[in-house]
Amino acid sequence: MTGPFVFSSPAEAVAGVGTKLGPSDWLLVKQERIDLFAKATGDHQWIHVDPEKAKDGPFGGTIAHGYLTFSLINMFLPELFEARGAKMGVNYGAEKLRFPAPVKVNSRVRAVGELVKAEAIGADAVQTTVRISIEVEGGDKPACVADIIGRFYF
Repeated sequence: MTGPFVFSSPAEAVAGVGTKLGPSDWLLVKQERIDLFAKATGDHQWIHVDPEKAKDGPFGGTIAHGYLTFSLINMFLPELFEARGAKMGVNYGAEKLRFPAPVKVNSRVRAVGELVKAEAIGADAVQTTVRISIEVEGGDKPACVADIIGRFYF
């Protein structure tokens, strides 16, 4: 990893549109993380939380929830993208969320991205759209792709 794309003003974010981001460091997705996510969300489907049953399932073992994979974006973003000096940043939403491939238990994932859009909001704020792909080590398709919208106030 080379470090995050850093911007210190709305104008710098706008000028950075098209910048490739990442990759982040790799993260090992263990069964414990999957189980904790199931507990937090109430999604206890066997393909996520029953290793014995999942051995005979379509993936040969348990897989991470799609929304768990999506939620990892928030952890990876600081490795890719930094609004240095911002007084506040808020998650504004996401667009085009897809889960093209599963994340099997004990797989390693990382994030890559691109700053696809940045629009100044008044004199001292910017709304950014970052397209994030969560890659699975050795996989040919990403596990998650989403356009993440954030607002940063300077």
